Amino acid sequence: MIIGVPKESYPGDRRVAIVPAVLPTLTKAGFEVHIESGAGIEAGYPDSQYADKGAKIAPNRAAVFAAADIVVQILCYGSNDITGKQDVPLYRRDQILIGFLRPFGAKDVVQEVASSGVTAFAVELMPRTTRAQSMDALSSMGTACGYKAVLLAADTHPRIFPMLTTAAGTITPARVFVIGCGVAGLQAIATSRRLGAVTSAYDLRPAVKEQVQSLGGRFVELPIEAKDAQDARGYATAQGEDFYRRQRELLGKTVQESDVVITTAVIPGKKAPVLVTEDMVKGMAPGSVIVDLAAERGGNCEITEAGKTVVKHGVTIVGAINLAAGVPYHASMMYARNITAFLTHLIKDQKLNLNLEDEIVRETLLTRGGEIVQARVRELLALPALAK
Repeated sequence: MIIGVPKESYPGDRRVAIVPAVLPTLTKAGFEVHIESGAGIEAGYPDSQYADKGAKIAPNRAAVFAAADIVVQILCYGSNDITGKQDVPLYRRDQILIGFLRPFGAKDVVQEVASSGVTAFAVELMPRTTRAQSMDALSSMGTACGYKAVLLAADTHPRIFPMLTTAAGTITPARVFVIGCGVAGLQAIATSRRLGAVTSAYDLRPAVKEQVQSLGGRFVELPIEAKDAQDARGYATAQGEDFYRRQRELLGKTVQESDVVITTAVIPGKKAPVLVTEDMVKGMAPGSVIVDLAAERGGNCEITEAGKTVVKHGVTIVGAINLAAGVPYHASMMYARNITAFLTHLIKDQKLNLNLEDEIVRETLLTRGGEIVQARVRELLALPALAK
């Protein structure tokens, strides 16, 4: 089977879905890889490295799609709402498409992917289980985002992060507050601590307290309790507006005492909850920085502007999107390893293994035969259940 790897087309995305290091594993499993010329160059992987490992260099995007049984991307149409639609005419019926597809996004876009007849697998739907851990691309990209968010904050903030003893006296460390302790949040805590900042964190799931403390962070506990704080997959669940209002009241003091606030709270399929109000921003010291990793979903800060860095009330609010693309070499490497593990699980003896008893296959299979087939996605998009 031929794996096709087109160049990522989302503006500014320097990543690539497959890196040369995984080619021997794919070749051993019986795959042939065709990669668009120049697809890996901006991530630090020139064509020559792919060719040395046995990949075929395709002259253009159309050639990749035309040859491929399986197309592997990072941002497919759905998650790439700017240039992704241009790929739809290149799809073939029963061609396999693997990547981020934003299945809980726009219903008409997901329907368009389905109508093309491709068999699409959405990697963000990968179950959070031990069996699927090596395939969890969402966590890999979350790791890259959390790391990059802190570097961005440190570069933007006028203070030095660590405590320094200098000829001019002692410099006190910066105070960083991370809201949301999923993969991105935990990596932000770890990176902030490495840079020497005094780091605190909050999450509505009490279970993450030990993880925060193990990274050297202080866990902020609020005298309110979330109802069913996490779902069976370990993700934080949406709460009622009364809970968020009370949460904002209690978080206000910590936010206003912080030099940097990094927010990471995203609920799959829903608008991000507002955790930092404009009044909280007004109370922060001039020069403070907010990095809002939920900007694409509406933002955790009330006055975030998606895709922009703005200064309001003396505070810089970074609404950066697709931050993982800012560390393309390692983000690509992690993604490629995840996808290689998924491919070798999915394809057996050169045939697609569509065993729907297998949770990994069942959860990630988004479209097939012209239909949206993933049960949770159909429910969220208000589509009737498929006949069994």
